[in-house]
Amino acid sequence: MGSYDKPDFWAQKAQKEAYPARSVYKLKEMDEKFGLFRPPGGRRVLDLGAAPGSWSLYALRKNPAPALTAVDLSPLSRDFDKGLFEGGNFGFLQGDMTDPGIREAIRARGPFDLVMSDAAPATSGNRSLDSLRSLALAETALDYGEQFLCKGGALILKIFQGGQSAGLLKRIQRDFESAKAFKPRACRSNSFETYFVGMKFKAAVLPKDA
Repeated sequence: MGSYDKPDFWAQKAQKEAYPARSVYKLKEMDEKFGLFRPPGGRRVLDLGAAPGSWSLYALRKNPAPALTAVDLSPLSRDFDKGLFEGGNFGFLQGDMTDPGIREAIRARGPFDLVMSDAAPATSGNRSLDSLRSLALAETALDYGEQFLCKGGALILKIFQGGQSAGLLKRIQRDFESAKAFKPRACRSNSFETYFVGMKFKAAVLPKDA
């Protein structure tokens, strides 16, 4: 098993292209396949589990004028953003995405055209436990999608594959016209992560005062 501390092809590519993490190429491949950031501009995006900031940075570079809200327990890296994280169209909420205060702050910034989550738990080495923790985060991300997505919006979320992940995919299939699992090439070969993608949200978002 290779060490995650050793930069691989994707990590080296991220450094060369001024992104803080290799995860940007997972989003890039999903964008190219599913059209997550289709023109014209002005898409409203919620980025859950955003640190160190590669997905937010990709979204801001892809479309210089979205309304983008990022959330994470940890601060974002400022090594490569060149001021993009200081723009009036970008807002960062540092905190737990399950916290009611964070939820209300997100509500105030919605509704959204795209909810994306690369959130992952701190791994324990116990695959069953890690899968359950990942499932809890993925369910929270889907909750946000169900509550704050505009009709026709899109959702992408990371999930550690396990016995209960199939139930989450069925829930996404219920909520979206198209839903599928997709594993980008940039995922590590020894990782059991994958992504669920929902396109064209069926229900209108709830009013902010609901």
